[in-house]
Amino acid sequence: MSNNSNNFAKKPSDPRKLFFVALLPPTDLQAEITEIKQYFAREYQSSHALKSPPHITLYPPFKWLPENLPQLNQCLCEFAANYAPIPVTLDGFGAFAPRVIFIHPLKTPELMTLQGDLMGYLASNLGLVDERSKNQSFAPHITVAFKDLTPSAFKAAWPKFRDRPFSTQFTAHNLTLLIHDRQRWNICSQFPFLQS
Repeated sequence: MSNNSNNFAKKPSDPRKLFFVALLPPTDLQAEITEIKQYFAREYQSSHALKSPPHITLYPPFKWLPENLPQLNQCLCEFAANYAPIPVTLDGFGAFAPRVIFIHPLKTPELMTLQGDLMGYLASNLGLVDERSKNQSFAPHITVAFKDLTPSAFKAAWPKFRDRPFSTQFTAHNLTLLIHDRQRWNICSQFPFLQS
């Protein structure tokens, strides 16, 4: 009689970690945006956005081996050193109905160029290609509620935020690499832009 217990052996866990690349607002603005995220958690039971610092995603989550982190860091360091700090203008709220509400960054030439160049740079230097991004144009946003925002909560919240003013500017001085620790996203490394 053969032992079939090996047929049910657990698959080995993936040793790769999840990362993404973003621009982060300065800490005082992060605190203000986090208060909005906390409002959504309190009023609409949508707390998923609190699992990351406020950010504009430039390269979406991807898997990477931790032992190859120096290669990734070096690549991002070299990329960032070729760009001046990025001016960002936030102007009101937007939505991807029926599950996402965000603060709307303007699509400035600097922001759009940085994101497009980063996608190309990571593809040519590290072989990182995000298949989903190939078919979608870059829509910069700072998410304040998503994933666990139900369609009914969206329907209740969106009219309150659609015309709510939120206007500010900041300059991003770093490219930021974030890592997922199985609970939340944390800053892994920051790469300064070219200082003038």
